[in-house]
Amino acid sequence: MYTDKTLVCKDCGKEFIFTAGEQEFYAEKGFTNEPQRCKQCRDAKKNASRNREMFTAICASCGKEAVVPFKPRDDRPVYCSECFAKQKGE
Repeated sequence: MYTDKTLVCKDCGKEFIFTAGEQEFYAEKGFTNEPQRCKQCRDAKKNASRNREMFTAICASCGKEAVVPFKPRDDRPVYCSECFAKQKGE
């Protein structure tokens, strides 16, 4: 039913094969779009988002040190994960 397709990566411009097995997997999962990146570029994109710079701050509620994925600003409070969850639940 499925046959291998040659696609072009939108990041590096190289051709890659979208195999029949991959197409079947996509169909089973209900994915309607074909991949736009080759495996190397997909992996690079995943790793880039995982290696975010983290910042330390003092929780505005309990005073404990908190590690957050954004640079804290003086005009906005920063909460540790426990206090953030409490605030979100209220």
